[in-house]
Amino acid sequence: MTGTAPSPDQPPRRPLVAILSGAGISTDSGIPDYRGPNGLWRRDPEAEKLVTYDAYMGDPEIRRRSWRMRQESPAFRAQPNAAHEAVARLERSGTPVRVITQNVDGLHQRAGMPERKVLELHGTVRKVTCTRCHARSSMEEALARVAAGEPDPACLVCGGILKSATVMFGERLDPQVLGTALGVAKAAEVFLAVGTTLQVQPAASLAGVAAEHGARLIIVNAEPTPYDELAAEVIREPIGSALPRLLAGLAEHPSN
Repeated sequence: MTGTAPSPDQPPRRPLVAILSGAGISTDSGIPDYRGPNGLWRRDPEAEKLVTYDAYMGDPEIRRRSWRMRQESPAFRAQPNAAHEAVARLERSGTPVRVITQNVDGLHQRAGMPERKVLELHGTVRKVTCTRCHARSSMEEALARVAAGEPDPACLVCGGILKSATVMFGERLDPQVLGTALGVAKAAEVFLAVGTTLQVQPAASLAGVAAEHGARLIIVNAEPTPYDELAAEVIREPIGSALPRLLAGLAEHPSN
């Protein structure tokens, strides 16, 4: 039994495009790459304590320093750049897009990506959570309390220790978010790894999973990654110009 050939007037089927984004996609927005060759963690190893769960929970001074760091974070002043906007534009074109991001800055959503289509593997800096009762509230509200004279604001519900709703060193990723990301990687027909060294697990392994399940893997990153050999294409050009051009091509020729 033979199937009916698609009508020549029928628009081409659009493949699922998954985009794994790392710190490199946000550097043009003024947010530093913490892990890169000139990243904060390499320049100031002590700074890691500010985002290490055990140190944060056990030392009030670490918490006070962490809150001061959050007050000065460029993430709250940053605006989406050309790369973020290109991703949102691809989604608006009708292409099925899912973003899996290692970033906590929320810039994909601010560029116009629907919340439900963005998986934040490492959480978000725009919310705070109580380590005792798990109540969530806005970072803006917490920082206002710090500015008003509370150096280590406590949970208004139960008095517990507050932290940003990000995954600190020593914490596990949300298994539900990770499981959904794994499903996206397996289903994607095109998988882009953008601005990530693909060294931090388990996020990095998603590129390998996608390739193993038949996705066309494209890596856009300034430095080599452990997954370059699996990629159909490796792009070393600046992300702000390379990604918009690449995604425009996907929107125009979805089956390529």
